[in-house]
Amino acid sequence: MISIIQLVLLGIALGMDCFSVSLAIGVMKKHFEVATMFSLALMFGFFQAIMPAFGWIATVYIGNYISAIDHWIAFGLLFFIGVKSIIAGCKHEEKPMFDPSKFIVMLTLAVATSIDALAVGVSFTCMGLKTLTDIICPILIIGLFSFGMSLTGNWLGILLGKKFHFPAEIIGGIILILIGINVIYEHLF
Repeated sequence: MISIIQLVLLGIALGMDCFSVSLAIGVMKKHFEVATMFSLALMFGFFQAIMPAFGWIATVYIGNYISAIDHWIAFGLLFFIGVKSIIAGCKHEEKPMFDPSKFIVMLTLAVATSIDALAVGVSFTCMGLKTLTDIICPILIIGLFSFGMSLTGNWLGILLGKKFHFPAEIIGGIILILIGINVIYEHLF
């Protein structure tokens, strides 16, 4: 079984991507939209919580195949959205083309940041989590930490975006690409 300390550390580790991406979105938005902040945090928390459950369930069927490609999928999604954000930032239009508060963008980011959680779910059986009731506490902790870290990252990003006037979409896109590169680096090395 996993100790509560291990669960908290796992929740923090998985929530770091949510924090980073939410920070980048906050920098891009530069203003508080409570509905957007909570929507993003709920979506991130939900996907971070549900993906380990899917990974745990999939262990019987596809186990090692997920860990072989999960990092490439996450990298591809983050890279695509990052490039799209940079391109939008380079076009000096009145209304930005890239809107991180759009549902499809939030959904894509939530899936991209939670793919590593899918792989964690695959490892749950190796950690001694054999039944559905065994994984309820871990997925709740992961979801709550991801929710909280997403809210915190978004809030800090908004404060930074207001205080420092820099090309937010370009910076946010670069951050998303760097997170994707970090995902590849962590899995390869």
